[in-house]
Amino acid sequence: MKKLLLIFYLLFSHIALWACPVCEKQQPKVLKGITHGAGPQNNWDYIIISVVAILVLITLIYSLKYLIKPGEKSESHIKNLFIN
Repeated sequence: MKKLLLIFYLLFSHIALWACPVCEKQQPKVLKGITHGAGPQNNWDYIIISVVAILVLITLIYSLKYLIKPGEKSESHIKNLFIN
């Protein structure tokens, strides 16, 4: 039963990801066919989205960096209460 549900999910989930024909006509060339709705109203929307995407990418890089190699070497660090 789980396999059948997974197959139906994988077959039909991609339909909701693409824009409908009405929305495609309203989108700019860059986003045509990708998203629903009217899309960005002016150039400030692209700037805001770009800045936020860069911040998210920087946050992801630093979180992975400090998760993989934290760098605390002090014996009195709080992590040593749990590790030792």
